[in-house]
Amino acid sequence: MVELSGARALLVEDEGLVALMIEDMLEELGLKVVASAAHVPKACELATAASFDVALLDVNLAGDLVFPVARILRARKIPFLFSTGYGGPPLEEEFRNAPAIGKPFSIDQLKEQLRTILAPN
Repeated sequence: MVELSGARALLVEDEGLVALMIEDMLEELGLKVVASAAHVPKACELATAASFDVALLDVNLAGDLVFPVARILRARKIPFLFSTGYGGPPLEEEFRNAPAIGKPFSIDQLKEQLRTILAPN
């Protein structure tokens, strides 16, 4: 089983209260949120330069889609998990098979998804 404790995370979420809740969940699972962003430009900057092991990406950031960030992460071979609420926008074709979790989600659902994407291939 993949150990989550000590993993460093990038959190990309535009809703402040939701971001705090997710950060609390990640920390309870043993991860450390080392960077966060609420808008695509800042998220792209962090995805390019910051050091982390996994990212949780809200698909819709105040009307902007997060896919440019996902492309950067994919190029850097950093695993990521899309999160979306209210059914959310459909994923672009290139990300149709990418891991995703629907909001609201439980800490157990988040743990399962994170273990899956952090597992060695």
